[in-house]
Amino acid sequence: MTDVLRRGRASLAFSFLVQGATFALLVTRIPAIQDRYGISDGLLPVFLAAVPILAGVGSVATEHLVKRVPPSRVLRWSQPVVLLALLGVGAGDALWQVGLSLGAFGLAVGALDASMNMLGVSLQRAYGRSIMLGFHAAYSLGGIVGASLAWAGAHWDLSLFVSYLPVVAVLLPAALIGSRWYVDAGQGEGERGDGGAEPGEGGAVVFKLLLPLCLVMTFAYIGDSTVSNWSAKYLQDVLGSSEQVSTVPYNVYMVMTLIGRGLGDAGVRRFGAVAVVRAGAVVAALGFAVVAVAPGAWIGILGFTVLGVGLCVIVPQTFAAAGRLFPGASDTAVARLNVFNYVGFLIGSPLVGAIGDAWNYRGAMLVPMALVLVTLVYARSFAPKAARYGDGHERPRTADVGRGSNGL
Repeated sequence: MTDVLRRGRASLAFSFLVQGATFALLVTRIPAIQDRYGISDGLLPVFLAAVPILAGVGSVATEHLVKRVPPSRVLRWSQPVVLLALLGVGAGDALWQVGLSLGAFGLAVGALDASMNMLGVSLQRAYGRSIMLGFHAAYSLGGIVGASLAWAGAHWDLSLFVSYLPVVAVLLPAALIGSRWYVDAGQGEGERGDGGAEPGEGGAVVFKLLLPLCLVMTFAYIGDSTVSNWSAKYLQDVLGSSEQVSTVPYNVYMVMTLIGRGLGDAGVRRFGAVAVVRAGAVVAALGFAVVAVAPGAWIGILGFTVLGVGLCVIVPQTFAAAGRLFPGASDTAVARLNVFNYVGFLIGSPLVGAIGDAWNYRGAMLVPMALVLVTLVYARSFAPKAARYGDGHERPRTADVGRGSNGL
């Protein structure tokens, strides 16, 4: 069974990497998409908002779907849809075509994100130790690869279709092949969301108990969307950097999320999830504070670097905490929690922009700083319960998780 777990872990990590690359290829080419389809500045926010809204719908639908089919099957078929939708964005030439492609992308991404994290949570339980940050490190690595490929496409003035086609041609069959080794939770462990829970621990998800984690997820993604949407503008307009230097913060941020997540599981095993989340929140807040008071571009870049180290640990641990909180309904808990990923993304960019316009952008950076500090209030929600991850009570790595997904 150890080999089954190892193959399942590797194949799921590859799925996270593919999704990171795919998403980066979409969001980093938004100006090119706007130019290709003649989308006005007034209409662009509608298109951009539709993707996370539909992703939320996809996540909610996945909550109900996995009561009938295993999460591995949802992931196996939603990932190709996401890749084909990306190709569709590059292939069309009419507004309705890009709308249809982005709609399919959003719905499939919601199903993909939810099912990926469901499998990650159940695998972590099978291992009996923290491995969730490693999956999200693979996502960060994919994001760096995708952003680099997007830069190359823009640098060589390639069309969107020409940029996307070879990537999809390689990643789609690779993802399908890798999906043969996904590992679903064992029914004997009560991982399915439709039964087998201990009383009060997962027969049904109690939203009041899940709410603190939902708030933490929202605040973390408000911080993340602030970096992705406003870091370049902040450096250029507020700190007076060149256009070239203004591209540095997001790249540095992504590299630091990769490093932080790559090392984070060891930190959770050594110090526990609560300590790691608290430290991450404090470090992320410190990063925002440095950005807010930075006298120049390079100090601002230092702030975004610190921010990446702190913020990167919170989201993976939030998913893991939901799985521990509702061991008999972890799929349902993860699907509902995943919706607040998109809530934070939707709120973050307009919130910072509105405060920046009404007051100033230095002051606007203090808002996500304050929100991420609220995580400290809810840190006990990350405390290990029955699973006892990270505090010397790990279960054997050979724990039985039931059948693999191939053959389902």
